[in-house]
Amino acid sequence: MYRVVAIIILAIQVSLSCMSQENIWKGIAGKKRVYLTPYIVPGKENMAVIVCPGGSYFWLDYETEGHEVAKWLQSEGISAFVLEYRTALVPAFIFHHRLLFRGNRYPDPQNDLRQALRYIRANSEKFGIDTERIGMMGFSAGGHLVMSAVELFDRADWPSFVVPVYPVVTMTEPCVHERSRRGLLGEAEIGDTSRCDKLSLERHVPEDCPPVFLVNCKDDPIVDYRNSVLLDSALTAAKVPHCYLQYETGGHGFGASAVKGSEECRQWKEKFIQWLGEQYGKFR
Repeated sequence: MYRVVAIIILAIQVSLSCMSQENIWKGIAGKKRVYLTPYIVPGKENMAVIVCPGGSYFWLDYETEGHEVAKWLQSEGISAFVLEYRTALVPAFIFHHRLLFRGNRYPDPQNDLRQALRYIRANSEKFGIDTERIGMMGFSAGGHLVMSAVELFDRADWPSFVVPVYPVVTMTEPCVHERSRRGLLGEAEIGDTSRCDKLSLERHVPEDCPPVFLVNCKDDPIVDYRNSVLLDSALTAAKVPHCYLQYETGGHGFGASAVKGSEECRQWKEKFIQWLGEQYGKFR
């Protein structure tokens, strides 16, 4: 009971925090609850990153994994766009009503991300964005979302680089994050082996995948750290240029926070900026 109350309170808090943001893009194909919030760097032909918060495909951590991340990227000279993609929402977590009604589920989040990338590219001159340098960064379930972009989208809709941070990767045993699987698939399709296979990222890495920067911690109490090990192995097998940082401590949900996680894992931000510079040279 206490867990349910805590989740409801969290959902109210993040909803209120999002309401205060100025969103440039509301709705997609007539759907509600899809927003894109910009953090633009002045100038022209800047690098950009679409930020996808986590939340098990049921809700979103707007602050730590969304707006805090965007503000940090902006401070580094990188324009950022926080995507509030469609999730199943808290009532679906509590009542399992998607057994009777479709609700939000796959491929809704993927469609939202695809449309966000297209929107930014179509308005790149307005935002001062270089269309050849637009990446995607996601946390937890958001990490699964951004990596799925290069496995499920047509090449024309691929980002320039992908940054999954403590990501959900697999939809199969033994290290599946069951809540994210239920959030993405819905109760009726959890047992669909073909769908679970399709959405298990370690099984479908394309050989021409864009560069990947992968981060997680071995003491992660939420998403089994072996998810990232599976993805790292798949990227290596496909000879995809990538960097994998595995920290001993830090847990889960630290995002771009200056206080959450551990001193060790918070190094990922500096390492990412260094890696990005190696990929693209000067970008500030």
